[in-house]
Amino acid sequence: MDRTRQTAVPGLASLLGEWRGGDGDGDGSVYRQLAGSLLGLIRDGRVPPGTRLPAERRLAADLTVSRTTVTAAYRLLCSTGHAESRHGSGTYTIPSSAAPPTRRGRAAPCPSPGRRRARPGAEGPDDGGVIDLVTATPPAPEPWLSAAVDAAARELGRHAHGHGCFPAGLGELREAVAARYTRRGLPTDPGQILVTSGAADALALVLRELADPTDRVVVESPADPHLVRAVEAAGAHPRPAPLGDDGWDMPAWNSALRAATPRLACLTPDFQRPTGLLMPEEQRRALVDLAASSGVTLLVDETLADTSLEPSAPAPPRLAALDAGSTVITVDSATTLWSGLRVGWLRATPELVRTLAGRRAGIGLTPPVLEQLVVRRLLDEGVYAEIVAARRTRARASRDALVTALRTDLPDWTFRVPDGGLTLWARTGGRAVPEVVAGAERDGVRLAAGPGSGTDRFLRLPFVLPPEALAEAVRRIAEHTPRTNRTTPGTSGGPS
Repeated sequence: MDRTRQTAVPGLASLLGEWRGGDGDGDGSVYRQLAGSLLGLIRDGRVPPGTRLPAERRLAADLTVSRTTVTAAYRLLCSTGHAESRHGSGTYTIPSSAAPPTRRGRAAPCPSPGRRRARPGAEGPDDGGVIDLVTATPPAPEPWLSAAVDAAARELGRHAHGHGCFPAGLGELREAVAARYTRRGLPTDPGQILVTSGAADALALVLRELADPTDRVVVESPADPHLVRAVEAAGAHPRPAPLGDDGWDMPAWNSALRAATPRLACLTPDFQRPTGLLMPEEQRRALVDLAASSGVTLLVDETLADTSLEPSAPAPPRLAALDAGSTVITVDSATTLWSGLRVGWLRATPELVRTLAGRRAGIGLTPPVLEQLVVRRLLDEGVYAEIVAARRTRARASRDALVTALRTDLPDWTFRVPDGGLTLWARTGGRAVPEVVAGAERDGVRLAAGPGSGTDRFLRLPFVLPPEALAEAVRRIAEHTPRTNRTTPGTSGGPS
């Protein structure tokens, strides 16, 4: 027997290197990034066909991710015909040509123990009828993306004569981002903008620069799991500050910022992940004043600020617009345009921008020029407005379909109908989230599970899929979720 089929590839974590390169929302984007990086190693021969991949638990420990992430990545490789799962033996890489065809000519997916094959005709966006409610990122905005890519490709020649490395970002993109802030009531100079490889990169740069090991960093609770991991990766300690039913618990935040002596506080005031809450103006003013008087820097993620589903409702001011000094650092990205565009930015003082650009220049990490040119095109005021309007129409239809399905098939679940964002935060009617996730998985619905994706009785449900897929997903979930009590459908449920 071929010995390569008995020995796991040595040093796989080292071969992967810096594989986590995006700022996608939810665990789904992380496992897809891992699967894509593994596929790259397979395709270039560094992981030969017939190689046994490391055990899921071992690779998860080596990469400091959850075992669920590794399991999902392996399963994705199996579904594309680049790996196969052998009962009791592990997961092995295989040549693409050896992938067993299905009736559609696609590779057969890895079997999942205890999971029932999805019904024909009830498919979501994945092959095999699997509906993905882990990933909370919308599809690419067409035809605008294709037009922007074509235009950017024609412009690329202007930069081809140089080195293509811009530590602070392409000048024309920095100007466009600064102008965008200025139009929205926050006067900004291009020197205050640092272009990054997504919001996650921006968060990591600031945390590494401003947070020392053993520092406390205040974070919202519940929080975006990516944010918590970024704090921990910087060596700092997350200090949770709770959210209430109607917003940020200001007495608790006052205590956290004054008693814990943190250096930083991280928050998402616009359709907060995962609750979907929007911070009202009075709380924004109070928080900025509190941070300034406490000597705490606010690291603010505004990635979802333009995802309002109620265009007639006035948007609250950006936190940085309420800042008289340098209390607020703002992070944003092109994720809501398309998560495949790994471009983000931060707004800070020119001094901090120069420092961060210098740090990054030393390790040679700068965003791709072509993608920056694409984003520059998409941020054109007229184009961006059209994209937001189209996205709003689609998202509102999907949100309403999800709400209707939950009220019909899971009347015990309670939630607040979000006014924006990409997810709905639902209390699961007294049923533990791991039980709901396991039951849904058996019938072909992937739900986010694990630390940060929900508390013991709350579940994050994205509404980025078409209405019919969301309705089918809820119907499948309901089959495995007994009703524990009867409540008025759609009763509000808070985030605590």
